[in-house]
Amino acid sequence: MDPRIDQLQKKIDVCFRQPELLRTAVTHPSYLAEHPAEKQHNQRLEFLGDAVLGAAVAYYLYKNFPDAAEGSLTKIRAAVVCEPSLAKLAQKIGLGEHLRLGRGEELSGGRKRPSILADAFEALTAAIFLDQGWEKACNFLWKHLKDEIERAVQGVSRDFKSMLQEIVQRNGGEVSYRLLSESGPDHDKLFVSGVFIDNRMLGKGSGKSKKESEQRAAQAAVELLREQDLQRDVSLT
Repeated sequence: MDPRIDQLQKKIDVCFRQPELLRTAVTHPSYLAEHPAEKQHNQRLEFLGDAVLGAAVAYYLYKNFPDAAEGSLTKIRAAVVCEPSLAKLAQKIGLGEHLRLGRGEELSGGRKRPSILADAFEALTAAIFLDQGWEKACNFLWKHLKDEIERAVQGVSRDFKSMLQEIVQRNGGEVSYRLLSESGPDHDKLFVSGVFIDNRMLGKGSGKSKKESEQRAAQAAVELLREQDLQRDVSLT
């Protein structure tokens, strides 16, 4: 086996039954142009990996954020399954060191190019899926994507708080958050908060921290306003 492929297996903690899949996943099209004996590059795997990534992240979000609306889930997934995010993950696991590139691509800095790294990460995802199955592919992705997902969730939640604040301010109202309940042991607390517009509760949310519960309450309020088209009609005073 190519020692670089063996090193990569150890690095990502996946033992391939078909190492040639991993070899293909790290083979850039430019490599084939200079090595005619090689038959496959990673673009087909990249195509499949994009779909596997999207499905795995969607499944994770569906399971772990039962209160989130479809629009929010879509925004979070888009923030995670994108070139900058995937390139950063590829760098984190050192994928660039193991890429098989053509000389021109090598000399032009291809090992650090975000588009190449992101494509290789998608191809790697597909290789794991084909070799190890859906569950192992999901476990690999969730392990490496968890922090990115949490950051994206926080970003979307912050957007909802800002959005609600803007809606209310346009109508001359005032937003406040109140802790409604707190339960569970210290290591696994559950907080429930409500968001109030001039003492009228418009949304409720739960989370592992007070901040998270407030963010979800704001999301519920914004979605209620959207559904009922109250942005124009509701009186906040």
